[in-house]
Amino acid sequence: MAPKKQDAAAAKTVLLGRPGSSLKIGIVGLPNVGKSTFFNILSKKGVPAENRPFCTIDPNTADINIPDERFDKLVRIHKPASVVPAQVHIRDIAGLVRGASNGEGLGNAFLSNISECDGIIHMVRVFDGEDITHVEGDLDPIRDLEIIFSELVLKDLQVVDQLVDKLTAIVNRGMDKTKKGDLEIMIKVQQVLRDGQQIRCAQWNNKEIDFLNTLQLLTAKPAMFLVNMTEKDYFRQRNKYLAKLKEWIDSKTGETMIPFSAEFEASILNMTPEQLDEVCKENKTKSMITRIITTAYHTINLIHFFTAGTDEVKCWTIQKGYKAPQAAGRIHTDMEKGFICAEVIHWEDFDKLENEAACRDEGKQHQEGRNYDVLDGDIIFFKFNAAKGGKK
Repeated sequence: MAPKKQDAAAAKTVLLGRPGSSLKIGIVGLPNVGKSTFFNILSKKGVPAENRPFCTIDPNTADINIPDERFDKLVRIHKPASVVPAQVHIRDIAGLVRGASNGEGLGNAFLSNISECDGIIHMVRVFDGEDITHVEGDLDPIRDLEIIFSELVLKDLQVVDQLVDKLTAIVNRGMDKTKKGDLEIMIKVQQVLRDGQQIRCAQWNNKEIDFLNTLQLLTAKPAMFLVNMTEKDYFRQRNKYLAKLKEWIDSKTGETMIPFSAEFEASILNMTPEQLDEVCKENKTKSMITRIITTAYHTINLIHFFTAGTDEVKCWTIQKGYKAPQAAGRIHTDMEKGFICAEVIHWEDFDKLENEAACRDEGKQHQEGRNYDVLDGDIIFFKFNAAKGGKK
């Protein structure tokens, strides 16, 4: 959930990093909630996952392939020499503790690792057990999330207070009259944080959003929530904390909550498809990993378009709201500079006809210009002026 706009018709996206940058999403939570176990499942890297605080110190990272049936279908049809799926960059970040904003635990190092991410996967545990310690002494998932939210707000407030003081001095001295508007925005941001609210959940107009994008505040980053259950509770889809957590998240941010079991996901990690199918049927359940990965990808407003042929089928990851020239620039900067047009086949049309030539014959290939908003799943061929782009 990105910062809300007062102008609902505005088409802007926010807090999405720099164009062409490799966007990252961090796994955040208290120690011993299952972050490293979950990361191991995603990456199959086998990083340490031990029953002690701060087992993870430096962030573990991995590029995770995005499951996509559309991509799989293109590969089956074209049988290309090369395939390149979409990916999202995941970071397993050290556990946060109460007082992190003032240096407790790994303190500033932890918060710095979050600041480098573009979105957050909040993980909270709802399983008890004497064999897995809890840094707070007992199990209370809502309290745990409130600790995390509070620490992120406090860290943002430290940054904002410093900026307000700096801008106030500049404005009072008349050094730069253009800074008065920035100061007004910062004072509003400061009040939101003092009220204990996450920046992304307040109301902002487009001018304010433009300014917020320069700050990269922790509480402005879009988020999703994973609730880590025991295998038994996951099979039953029953746990006394689930309804309370859903109510709390809905009231605070309205973002996605996904119950899952790291214990179950780890147990099926090396199964054959046949074994997995048997286990899931027996327990009337399914793995949540595909849903978690795709939700994380879309949480930071990522989509992808395809280029497809016998030589290569490739996903090109872009931020939602990219215009056609920007999308062309993901392939090569010269294509953006010399952009002429984009020949686009929407996925729904290709899915029915299963052939680019058939789509052209049926009038389903559209020629789009500079103002075209690329859609998730578009198959695109770009025309560009090589000389203008700098290529001979």
